[in-house]
Amino acid sequence: MVVSSETPAQMEGDTASSKKAAKKAAKAAEKQQKKAEHKAASAQPQNESEPDFSEGRYGLLKLIQSSGEHRDRIYTDVKDLGVKMDGQEVWVRARLQTSRAKGKQCFAVLRQSSSTVQLLVSVNEERAVSKQMVKFAGNITKESIIDVRATVVKTAAPVESCTVRDVELLATEVWTVSAARPQLPLQIEDAARPEKNDDPEALRIRVNQDTRLDNRVLDLRTPANQAIFRLEAGVCRLFRDILTRKGFVEIHTPKIISAASEGGANVFTVSYFKSSAYLAQSPQLYKQMAIAADFDKVFTVGAVFRAEDSNTHRHLTEFVGLDLEMSFKHHYHEVLDTIGATFTEIFKGLRDEYASEIATVAQQFRVEPFKYLDPPLRLEFPDAIKMLKEAGVTLGEEDDLSTLDEKLLGRLVRAKYDTDFYILDKYPLAVRPFYTMPDPKNPKSSNSYDMFMRGEEILSGAQRIHDPEYLIERAKHHGIDINKIAAYIESFRLGCPPHAGGGIGMERVVMLYLGLDNIRKTSMFPRDPKRVTP
Repeated sequence: MVVSSETPAQMEGDTASSKKAAKKAAKAAEKQQKKAEHKAASAQPQNESEPDFSEGRYGLLKLIQSSGEHRDRIYTDVKDLGVKMDGQEVWVRARLQTSRAKGKQCFAVLRQSSSTVQLLVSVNEERAVSKQMVKFAGNITKESIIDVRATVVKTAAPVESCTVRDVELLATEVWTVSAARPQLPLQIEDAARPEKNDDPEALRIRVNQDTRLDNRVLDLRTPANQAIFRLEAGVCRLFRDILTRKGFVEIHTPKIISAASEGGANVFTVSYFKSSAYLAQSPQLYKQMAIAADFDKVFTVGAVFRAEDSNTHRHLTEFVGLDLEMSFKHHYHEVLDTIGATFTEIFKGLRDEYASEIATVAQQFRVEPFKYLDPPLRLEFPDAIKMLKEAGVTLGEEDDLSTLDEKLLGRLVRAKYDTDFYILDKYPLAVRPFYTMPDPKNPKSSNSYDMFMRGEEILSGAQRIHDPEYLIERAKHHGIDINKIAAYIESFRLGCPPHAGGGIGMERVVMLYLGLDNIRKTSMFPRDPKRVTP
């Protein structure tokens, strides 16, 4: 006979513990069963009590592999929607910017570039819109691309949150073409939030610059960015069209070169088969060779590379250069006047043709109207020295202007002449490159010039020395090894007309025209000393 060593109290405790464990296990089993039933119910295509009369009108669109379906379908752009289309049925492909489902309705905003329109998906048997379809629309992830078949309906009151305000879309079909992932690295509404808002009640949420640039594809979808880069395309188009009308020929110059374009060490070295080469700092040599080859007036639009460790608001290691060069008959001001007039025409073109883009940028950033004179204001370097001296800044007649001097001068010029654009002529010879033509009337001056927008330089140029012997003399004066520029000098030994030109930083022009605070806002995928991706 075995006698238990447990006391009655211990036996009672064990019984209570067993009951508790059994109760807990029963609850877990019940929970698991309910979960399985819910999963099975959700897997059912439809509830018998609530038939899905929208079946075949919504869902995930079959992967588009150009197999030929729907090629005859006509799509309408969001920007073209209006009251004139009231009652019409349209197909629209756009991004789902936001959605809000509640009960039998789902309100959403569709976005196409910078244009937005309200979409309503509402339960309606006549239009064959079921609860299941409304639920599907409400679950589509933000930034997904969708196809919508809908009726255009005039709204009783303007839809203030959209660019298309007088109509909305009443959906009859909703298809997901390309789904975005549920968790986005940044929200478009945060990235698009006005930075100029002085309202103390306004949200202070900001997306920092690195987050924007690390996720540039998303960041570029904001209305302001869509407008900035369309305006940037406008600058390039105007530059091309204006100069073409003036008789210029567009050329394309090498970006891989055998020697530094402008001397110095600020070049990127690249491996070139069994030797090394450099990325071009400027197309200048080739522009000048084109002039020597009788092209008379040339321009080029292309990448320029500068290996400068400058982490500033206005420097990039790769940017788009708008360069031009032209021969002249007697005075380099023939070229200077041509460049000045080109800028004036570009400013007019932006004002007249891109007013909506400028207004869109102004909704997010502080954009002050850009002022300019026609013809442009031209000052000589001694005039600038005098204006700065009157403002308390003392400079020698052969000193260059610092960045702070340039900005102060820009403010002084704006106050005195009411212009944001001006030309500064006759720079001191000592601060210009060896190939700059000296001023024949003043040995300390040169036939060179810079152009400024809002107090920052956007073009540097000069009359080039086109006589080979004089060029050698000036190169020796600057301590430059003649052997390293032999090919450059040789291009003038076959006869070359007098010529002048300049190089413009396209991103800087757009930045300063809009009055933005950082050049990375006007570079689609910026490159600087700390960034080489994406």
